[in-house]
Amino acid sequence: MPRQRKKLLIVDGYNVLRSGSRYKRIDDPDYTDDWFNAARDALVNDVINFAGREWRAIVVFDGGGNAFSAGEAQTVGGVRIVFSPAGQSADKVIEKLAHDARERQVETLVVTSDATIQDTVFGFGVDRMSAEGFCRELAMHYEDARLDETPKVSRKNTVSERIPPETLAKLLALRDRPRP
Repeated sequence: MPRQRKKLLIVDGYNVLRSGSRYKRIDDPDYTDDWFNAARDALVNDVINFAGREWRAIVVFDGGGNAFSAGEAQTVGGVRIVFSPAGQSADKVIEKLAHDARERQVETLVVTSDATIQDTVFGFGVDRMSAEGFCRELAMHYEDARLDETPKVSRKNTVSERIPPETLAKLLALRDRPRP
């Protein structure tokens, strides 16, 4: 059986946090100097849950203004987290990732509300989704997961249910035949 190629999901981190309604509600107390921590953690957890086994996912945050950002990736729950390197915007990293994936013929979806990025990646032939569209998809994903978790009555499978009817008939005939 040929191995199925996974799809690639690229998320414009800070754009989604600023544009997506799901993350504007986050008001967890955060005692660090970075008020984005709770929202960033929520986004990464959402991407982990959304990506599941179907998508390889990368969340790109803008670290271009940080002189100490080396642009190295960290993996959390199977999702790569990238802060763009010093002097480079997240936009450029996203565009390069999308272009490279398209060159490798990997089905790719970029999540951003940035019109420039959307236009650029669409020019590569890459699908795109707005931050708000992603928030709606997440809401549907979580609702589907909630509905799937409803208790179900387990059904007992027997051998007779798993074998072909012809074979079952022959076995029953052997069992029920008169013995000498």
